Amino acid sequence: MTHRQIMKAFSGLLLALLVAMLSSTIVSNALPTIIRDLHGSQSQYTWVVTATLLTSTATTPIWGKLSDLFSKKLLYQLAIVIFTVGSALGGISGSMPELIAYRALQGVGLGGLQALIQVVIAAMIAPRDRGKYSGYTGAVFAVATVSGPLIGGLIVDSPLGWRWCFWVCVPIAVIAFVVLGRTLKLPVLKRKVRIDWLGATLLVGGVALLLIWVSLAGTSFGWASWSSVAYVGGAVVSLALALFVESRAAEPVVPLRLFRNRTFTLSVLGSLAVGTAMFGGSVFLGQYYQISRGFSPTHAGLMTLPLVLGLALASTSAGQVISRTGRTKPFMVAGGASLLAGLFLLSTVDHTTDLTLMGGYLALVGIGLGFLMQNLVLVVQNTVAMKDMGASSSVVTFFRSLGGAAGVSALGAVLSAHVATNITNSFSRLGIPAGGAVHGGGGTLDIGSLPVALQPVVRAAFGDATGTVFLFAAVIAVVTFLAVLLMKEVPLRRTLDADSAPAVVEIQAGDGNVTTSLRGRVLDADGRPVSGVVLTLTDASGRQVDVGRTGRTGEYSLSADAEGHHVLLATAGSLRPSVSTVHLAERPVWHDLLLDGTGGFTGRVRTAGRHAAVPGAILTVTDSAGAVVASSLTGGDGTYSLTGLPAGSYTLTVSAYDHEPHSELLPVTTGAALRHDVVLEPEGEFARHTGTLN
Repeated sequence: MTHRQIMKAFSGLLLALLVAMLSSTIVSNALPTIIRDLHGSQSQYTWVVTATLLTSTATTPIWGKLSDLFSKKLLYQLAIVIFTVGSALGGISGSMPELIAYRALQGVGLGGLQALIQVVIAAMIAPRDRGKYSGYTGAVFAVATVSGPLIGGLIVDSPLGWRWCFWVCVPIAVIAFVVLGRTLKLPVLKRKVRIDWLGATLLVGGVALLLIWVSLAGTSFGWASWSSVAYVGGAVVSLALALFVESRAAEPVVPLRLFRNRTFTLSVLGSLAVGTAMFGGSVFLGQYYQISRGFSPTHAGLMTLPLVLGLALASTSAGQVISRTGRTKPFMVAGGASLLAGLFLLSTVDHTTDLTLMGGYLALVGIGLGFLMQNLVLVVQNTVAMKDMGASSSVVTFFRSLGGAAGVSALGAVLSAHVATNITNSFSRLGIPAGGAVHGGGGTLDIGSLPVALQPVVRAAFGDATGTVFLFAAVIAVVTFLAVLLMKEVPLRRTLDADSAPAVVEIQAGDGNVTTSLRGRVLDADGRPVSGVVLTLTDASGRQVDVGRTGRTGEYSLSADAEGHHVLLATAGSLRPSVSTVHLAERPVWHDLLLDGTGGFTGRVRTAGRHAAVPGAILTVTDSAGAVVASSLTGGDGTYSLTGLPAGSYTLTVSAYDHEPHSELLPVTTGAALRHDVVLEPEGEFARHTGTLN
């Protein structure tokens, strides 16, 4: 797609994203008014937010997996329709249970919108160019975050009333639906579809039970009670069964093999605190400014401007720089530190905190979110193949939403408990019975119904308890900072797809010593993985050392108790057996096999000195007559595979952007793929070395 075509389709995506984010932020400043009109309680206050987060969190991986199987465009439009219906119904709610139910329906559509936008972008734009478009996405997050509370406050303060906070999103959603229908043109993958409904059901059930327990424990029942045991036990059993099913399903909702990727696993962990800060901040800041400081909904929305401006500037500037340099880790480390510092500083606030100082704290949190939010998804998309793009992107978004849902629920319970304690202590010092007042301030949130003399006490109780909420969020942010700090940076590739090979791991023997390990893949003539291949490893004396079988992806893993030369035999039904000699040493060995009587090369292309992978490098193989017999591109981690070559000598030529070209003569043996890594000099280095030699 050209830049013009991308921007046309991107406008529809951004409109849908704007609607999704507005639905969350526009309600935050209206919630105190909604709760008062519908006679809600503190637990129902958090459930209005939690219901949406729960259903969006639970359905996000399902939307992502479906996008790997069906039309991404059709699914995105379906998500818009579900979300729009939920918004329209939310505006006619007559009670708190009704509103919570309609917000849950909104969440189903929201899960699709926030998961699928990353997948659709990945299907249109290569990772190296995706940074600047991610900057636009971050800007929309910022606009929705800043305009949402402000618009919500204006609507609540106007004659329209709070119900229009839900209805105002409907026309924007309809426009997004029409724009996407006309501009988004993506190829639909035609293949046999097998949906893992059992795994999806178990996953949704386990997550739902866990979030409901976090929301109700401490209020409806004790943390240490039989109800807690039932909820937690049910969640553990459901999630354990989900893991079992996912490990054996042909098309798992959450492919467990993705967690072998270190970058993917660390991004998942890092997303937890980002979700807690993003969702928890908007919910509890609106409550703090209105209840503790006595601001109107409109004024409360304006007070969050520092957070939003920091997020907007950070995401857009980082996106532009990342597109030029291909580097993400410096921004993520800076974002993790900024988020951590901002949340720890916010943990010091009370009902008398200087608002200018608090604005600086919010700006730090916004900068941290801007550097982290989109880049955590981007680094994952850069290291996985297109066939896993939907599942991987949605899992990262899933854990971000999980952090938000669990964070809002847990932090809401913490806030409610601390408010009640603060009110009780304050009234006890004044010699006033606290029972009814605690209910009025910590239960219904209708402070206006209290006597005028008591209102400052309750407002102070809310303000002083808010700092504790951000302290808990800061502790979680430590995990995000450590995750991005330990993440290994892989330069962003310039191609849409990648073929990521699994990492080689060491195997521990029973006595604690590291044994020699052998891993690899078995491929057919077309370079496709072959499952069910029996592999036998023998030593130099003919003694059988280990036996294994390839899995669905053609991978195998064997081990030996001694170093030296070994013989590896691979047999698979009607295919010609393959026999090769491997030399096992102290370090793990990677050895690919071909079951067609031909050979080839596999390996990794990296930059000299820095050992950084080179994605998108072009490899060509020429025979002795100078004819090109094979070609390939490196994946996101710099790996390549060139197979199906008859035995003989070939010239391998490698070229890549910003690197000097490389060429060398390599032998090909029958039945084995030569493991060969290529080291490229950065552009300019070769000329400088040549000048020195002359």
